Amino acid sequence: MESAECVPSALGRLPFNNTVLKKLPIDDSDQPGSRVVPEACFSRIRALQPLVRPVFVALSQSALSLLGLSAQEVLSDPLGPEYMSGSRLLPGSEPAAHCYSGHQFGLFAGQLGDGAVMYLGEVESCAHGRWEVQVKGAGVTPYSRDGDGRKVLRSSIREFLCSEAMAALGIPSTRAASLVTSDLYVSRDPLNNGQRILERCSVVLRVAPTFIRFGSFEIFLGRDEFSGLQGPSAGRDDIRAQLLDYIGGTFYPQIQQAHSIRKDRNLAFFRAVMTQTARLVAQWQCVGFCHGVLNTDNMSILGLTLDYGPFGFMERFDPDFVSNASDKKRRYSYQAQPSVCRWNLARLAEALGSELDPAEAGAVLDEFMPTYKAFYLSIMRKKLGLVRIEEVEDRELVSDLLRVMHNTGADFTNTFRLLGRVPWPEEGDSERATVGSVVDLILEQCASIEELKQFGSQSYQDNLELAMILSLAQTNPLMYGMVADSPGMTEQLELLGRLKELVETNQDDLKRKQRDDWIHWIGRYRMRLGRECDSTSDLPVIIKERLKVMNGINPRVVLRNYIAQNAIQAAEKGDFSEIVRVLKVLKKPYSDPETLFGPDGCGEMEHSGAELDVAYDRKPPAWAQTVCVT
Repeated sequence: MESAECVPSALGRLPFNNTVLKKLPIDDSDQPGSRVVPEACFSRIRALQPLVRPVFVALSQSALSLLGLSAQEVLSDPLGPEYMSGSRLLPGSEPAAHCYSGHQFGLFAGQLGDGAVMYLGEVESCAHGRWEVQVKGAGVTPYSRDGDGRKVLRSSIREFLCSEAMAALGIPSTRAASLVTSDLYVSRDPLNNGQRILERCSVVLRVAPTFIRFGSFEIFLGRDEFSGLQGPSAGRDDIRAQLLDYIGGTFYPQIQQAHSIRKDRNLAFFRAVMTQTARLVAQWQCVGFCHGVLNTDNMSILGLTLDYGPFGFMERFDPDFVSNASDKKRRYSYQAQPSVCRWNLARLAEALGSELDPAEAGAVLDEFMPTYKAFYLSIMRKKLGLVRIEEVEDRELVSDLLRVMHNTGADFTNTFRLLGRVPWPEEGDSERATVGSVVDLILEQCASIEELKQFGSQSYQDNLELAMILSLAQTNPLMYGMVADSPGMTEQLELLGRLKELVETNQDDLKRKQRDDWIHWIGRYRMRLGRECDSTSDLPVIIKERLKVMNGINPRVVLRNYIAQNAIQAAEKGDFSEIVRVLKVLKKPYSDPETLFGPDGCGEMEHSGAELDVAYDRKPPAWAQTVCVT
């Protein structure tokens, strides 16, 4: 009889079935260092690069459960931090790194690949399906280029928390099961200003059905006319066909079964990717999420939110919001995300090449914006509690709401949450008296005159194009007249006009105007609500349904930058309790504090006896404006 000491732990019993390494070509070279890897989709990792004294920072039970694990099982394993950081080989795993290319900020960058990520394998269970497991920050791979293959505590905390926050919001995402840090340090320049500091090497264990992305197909591209670069497997259409068949057969089996003709099957696959991408970006837009590096190598082939680098949840509503301080040209601004996703899909179509008919692929691309807009409006109707009927004018109601939010500097998340308090219209009620209390609450979420001036001035100073155009007005009026009518420039000139208005007004006048704007829009909104109920409807049922839908789709809390920054600063001093506390709140983003912690805000909490602060739903403090993410 086997002794208890010889029985492997839960981590040691994970049922690995590493299908992708059996289906796709692998680079078996033991050549050290970074290099070009031709004719392969993965490279084996021959030697692990252990962390120094790895320790757990936090675990996500819901992500671990996808692998059939419990947090207690992982914490009780003395080798847990080593296993979960790639410092020790999990039995059955086969370390490898994925080869991909990509268009970065609009230009083809040639070979990229997993420069800081190590594939461990795929875990397959009857209860939870098949999940790819990888560790991010585990050391150098053939794709590390000049990097060290490490991630630091700061960026790892952001990825860990946001992966789980997005999943809790119901937005498709890769998952983060664990976060491990260590006593190994690397030098970094966190503000990208030339000032380097030492930071702790940390590893996130990530989970997803697959991490294959648009860029995975770009390794087959020939020489790019602009960058002069090409994919490492340029011209290998046979490997491209293998990869396409693997993706289709594994993740789109219904398409494989429905189409016997290859090009029909591939077109259906491309349309499915287009639809999933359109739905994903609509979900991003509706929670104010901005992906800071929306390159083709960060676009999932399954429509998942992938690779959390510089990201941000918009606070005051601003269509030009950019979460990546390095994105000076605002390529990946909030309002640009839908068009960028379409552009990235076009690059995927190019990479698929002869596997698609160009005209048919173009027709699918033409479907993207209508598909996105339909998803977006459907979600926005729910955010406004419009659940019974659909009206053509709803699109205008939404756009006018966003215009008022923009002009008043209203907090995106909190304003939508407050709209659930707008009272149902009743015959004969006085608009101003009836909605006065909720308008007061919304005005608390709006910007002061000084804040609006600051935001406007910063936008003006950051926009070099606008400054150049305005200089034309002085030096070349004819040329100015030609360019000033362009849609983008018209928007910028309107911004400048609003800034001029702010300079000429005062706080009291501003508040009166903000109040009038909100009362006017809420009046239209209540009229629209009234049309949800006809003479045969049960009004109390409709009112209850409206509130249930709104409170279930408008989050009370999102991972604002200042929330993440508080957790980072505490963790860098050795206190991980704030990460655990934030994770607990993010796991239930639609719940009120009383639901999470009880009426006194002091409910039980794992791993921490610290005093609980649940004020994660407040407007950001002034210092939050100084948080810089690059």
